[in-house]
Amino acid sequence: MPDARDLLFKTLADPTRRALFERLCREGEQTVGALTAQAGVSQPAVSKHLGVLKQAGMVQDRQQGRQTHYSARIEALAPLIDWTSEMSAFWRSRFDSLEDLLKRMDQ
Repeated sequence: MPDARDLLFKTLADPTRRALFERLCREGEQTVGALTAQAGVSQPAVSKHLGVLKQAGMVQDRQQGRQTHYSARIEALAPLIDWTSEMSAFWRSRFDSLEDLLKRMDQ
């Protein structure tokens, strides 16, 4: 079974899924119809992408009558935030070492 980070990156790799998720983050809860109207792909394609996002834990849905409403689960981005922090610390350390080396070379 893939870890949460791998699943998150794989899910966000698709530009249509990423755009749907970003829209839900920015605009809040949306129906499938509303998402489809601006997605540039068919309703079945939007539904499939939303299914992938839901399986990855990035969105949640709720039924209201015949319509399904989706909303983003921001906490699902935690593995991405953790990875970004790790990489930031790694590269900061590397740049500090490079800076030290360049100072020693100038002397």
